[in-house]
Parts: sequence; C-alpha cells; structure tokens
Amino acid sequence: MYKTRILVEGTIVAALSLVLSFIPTTIGSSFTISLGMIPMTLFALRRGLKPALMSAFIWGILHFPASQVVYLSVIQVLIEYPIAFVFAGFAGLYAKKVQQALVDQDVRTARKNIILGSFVGTGARFFWHFIAGVIFWGSYALWGMNPWLFSLVMNGVSGLATAIVTAIVAVLVAEKAPQLYLPKDGRLVQKKSQ
Repeated sequence: MYKTRILVEGTIVAALSLVLSFIPTTIGSSFTISLGMIPMTLFALRRGLKPALMSAFIWGILHFPASQVVYLSVIQVLIEYPIAFVFAGFAGLYAKKVQQALVDQDVRTARKNIILGSFVGTGARFFWHFIAGVIFWGSYALWGMNPWLFSLVMNGVSGLATAIVTAIVAVLVAEKAPQLYLPKDGRLVQKKSQ
C-alpha cells in the first residue's frame, strides 16, 4: 500500500511537471525555464532519491505520448528525455537533510538544503541537455558559435534560471507549508527524542 501510494503520487507529479512544461517560457531558440522542475523537486525532497528518480523517469517518458519530443536521432532522444529527466530526481539526495531540519525547526539548514537540492537536480538534468547540445545541436548554433560554448551558454543560462525559480518556490513552500515535505505515511526522519 505504501509503495503504491508513492508510485501514484510520483506519477501525478510527473504529469503535473509535463503540464507545466506547456506554459510558454521559451525565449529565442533555446533559452527556457522548465517550470516542471518545481513539482519534481518538491516531490524529490518529500520522498527521497529512489521515488524521485522513478517519477522523473515517468516525466521524461510522458513527453512521447504528449508529442513533445524533438527528434534528431535515437541516441539524442534517449539522452534528452529518459536520461536527462531521470537526473532531475537527484534533488532527492537532500530529502533527509531537509526533513530533519524541518522536524528540528532549523529553518536556515532547511533553506540551505532545499536550495542545494534544487540546484543539484536541475544541474544534473541540464548537464545531459548540455551534452546533447554539443553532440547533436552544435550544427544549429547561432552566429556560427563553437558548439561547446553555445550549448554551455544556452543550457547553462536555462539551467541556472530554472534552478533559481525552483529554489525560490521550494523555499517559500517550506516556509508556508512545511508539512508538504513531511509525508505522514513514511517520513524519512523522525523527531529526535528530547
């Protein structure tokens, strides 16, 4: 029952992340803010690494039936969808630290680890978009830029903007509704005995 609940929750989060990606935030040919990282990061910090990786994988796969896949080659599609999106779940590495800080009412530590989780999850995902940008999108680089530099600038700026927006929202959620990080059916941490 517990695992089923987490699977359902993760699938709903993946679908919500996909829906948020339909909100237009793209500027130019490559710069975008991925709003789907917000619910994915919240879920990762709520449930931990393994459920987050599963949910992020589902998010990547949902791009196929939603016809949101930009196809150049099979390898490029594998890197940019299943692989890159799975790495968004790495925000879950900070779940225990965030939850312990919230249980201990240590707002500063909670905030620090939420920001770290947001940047790690977003950075891990955008690393793979950067790799795909160099290998597969380099010939489309604007102004004849070096593919490494073009991909670094476009994916770096997009990843940084996404991480900042995600971190801001995730910190605000922790301050206004910290219970969203502390599921009643299986906390990663327990309150220390006095």
